[in-house]
Amino acid sequence: MENKNVIVISTSLRKGGNSDLLADAFVKGAMEKGNHVEKISLVSQDIHFCKGCLVCQKGTECIIKDDANEIIHKIKDADVIVFATPVYFYEMSGQMKTLLDRTNPLFIDDYHFRDVYLLATCADENEKSIDNLIHGLYGWIDCFEHSSLRGVIKGVGIDQYGDVNNHHDILEQAYEMGKNIENRGNP
Repeated sequence: MENKNVIVISTSLRKGGNSDLLADAFVKGAMEKGNHVEKISLVSQDIHFCKGCLVCQKGTECIIKDDANEIIHKIKDADVIVFATPVYFYEMSGQMKTLLDRTNPLFIDDYHFRDVYLLATCADENEKSIDNLIHGLYGWIDCFEHSSLRGVIKGVGIDQYGDVNNHHDILEQAYEMGKNIENRGNP
């Protein structure tokens, strides 16, 4: 099996929060298999809203000069992208949505990623409470015809800071998912 370039993006603004810990478990599994893994936390990133000017659709670099541009380059060159997010009001975090909106330059570019994974934590105990988040991520993935959602961890019933540590099964699922990532390669 060929080693993969994996980018794990932790979108929580709580360092060491529940979804951030799921990201760490995934990273551990992926690294144990010899993959090149980089975890990017949005905690310290300066990311502004897309202005909708569409300059990027003409092959010009984004006019907004912030940390999103470097993250977008890393996403473009990755084989596998993993998003870790807390669920806010039955959707992805605002930080995650803002970053996804800023990836508009990739739409016309020759991106490498094919496989996308989602790690989510939610206070609600019903697994369906994460479905809107999944649907929202599908909206982004559908714009990249060679990519697909390869796996989802639904960490439900995880409310307080650090609660995921009491859900060993969820942490183990994230670890195993990291160990077993697949890459279908470029078409």
